[in-house]
Amino acid sequence: MEAAVETMQQYIVFKLDEQLYGISIENVQIIEKIKPIMRVPKVAACIKGVMNLRGEIIPVVSLREQFKLEYKEYTDKTRIIIVKFEDAMVGLIVDEVKEVVEIESAQVEVVQNVQGKMKTSHILGVGKIEDNIVTLLNLTNIIEEAFASDDLK
Repeated sequence: MEAAVETMQQYIVFKLDEQLYGISIENVQIIEKIKPIMRVPKVAACIKGVMNLRGEIIPVVSLREQFKLEYKEYTDKTRIIIVKFEDAMVGLIVDEVKEVVEIESAQVEVVQNVQGKMKTSHILGVGKIEDNIVTLLNLTNIIEEAFASDDLK
């Protein structure tokens, strides 16, 4: 008798507006409260600048701006998720970090087309957790797009 092998993956779930998103926990280094960010001239609008994290200078990207969501002031729930990307660290500003969840591969559906402002290249799939739907993000494409953007200010 062969056992079916379900692959469980852990995701950090966070909010932007009222939507839930997830990124693989394998990429996450640390989650920080909002810190001072120094603006860098002539970078894409979604790149808020750089921050100093224990002596390391890390670029910081606003996912709200990258996804073209309405501007919102930072609150006490705003967080910066520090992710490892290739050999560098990048900070991602999100409205609120909710939890870590495990999602089985069978609970993830691939999305062919998305209504709204999200690009399909940003999405790995949609995970179903109880009554919630979590959009699982393609971190590589999101970060590469942020730093390759022609949307310079």
